[in-house]
Amino acid sequence: MDIRRAMTVTELLAAGHLYDAPPRKAWAARFLAADGHVMLIAYVDGVPVGFVSGIEMLHPDRGTEMCLYELAVDAPFRRRGIGAALTRALVDIARERGCYDLWVGVERDNEAALTTYRSAGAADDGGFAMLTWEFGDGLPATR
Repeated sequence: MDIRRAMTVTELLAAGHLYDAPPRKAWAARFLAADGHVMLIAYVDGVPVGFVSGIEMLHPDRGTEMCLYELAVDAPFRRRGIGAALTRALVDIARERGCYDLWVGVERDNEAALTTYRSAGAADDGGFAMLTWEFGDGLPATR
């Protein structure tokens, strides 16, 4: 397995089978152009089998932290440590970039995700509630 940071739209589109929905070229380009956006892709025999994305957030009184936005591993490659390796690689990047922490929101009943993140060094900080505002058809705005 080889983990590499995605640097081109072509790389992001080639990993499209791992996403929740088909990627859009314009959104992939915008992701790469945005400062603080990170996508790492795991390859086996040159084929994308997993990814993790992170987004830096900066606040005047806290500094910079990173959110692990999404982690996915293709079904045939699960339970091989790929998700944990991707997570650890993102943790390393967050440290290198001077982030004071990295966090991820996880549903309490998602045992696979909890196990993966804990195996990569994460600790539960207690309760967490996520509230959302939905706009329109459920697709992110293109701006």
